Amino acid sequence: MALKRLNKELYDIGCNLPSSISTGPIDDDLFHWQATIMGPSDSPYSGGIFFLDIKFPRDYPFKPPKVRFITRIYHPNINHNGFIYLDILKDQWSPKFFISSANLLDPDITNLFKNNRNRYEATAREWTRQYANKRKDKKKAYVKNDQTSSSSFD
Repeated sequence: MALKRLNKELYDIGCNLPSSISTGPIDDDLFHWQATIMGPSDSPYSGGIFFLDIKFPRDYPFKPPKVRFITRIYHPNINHNGFIYLDILKDQWSPKFFISSANLLDPDITNLFKNNRNRYEATAREWTRQYANKRKDKKKAYVKNDQTSSSSFD
């Protein structure tokens, strides 16, 4: 069932994604995808290129995928390990959801977003400049693999 569902989602996503987003399986493994998001030009993420890792469990769609930003990003819905804070990617998941249902909360960043928008945008712009642009030193741009064990999805 999982393979059939993933093939359908891959087809549907290919027909409906905006040009600023691409996604698909890694090495023909339908259970492991990579996505790339270009930062919207009217946002603090402008000019950034963000990479995500998406892993589907073998019992998908009955269990949610694990979605993680590989590129560091300053965003209220994404923790310091790159995992997205969404109830539907944890205990609120339902087989009726599709990977495209995951609308992208770090409480500290959310608070800053609500109470000091200028500071939030300045920090998001700086992180985008520092971590999501082309440059020589790429080590800082990615969340370390050893941090994944402390994610909210484990």
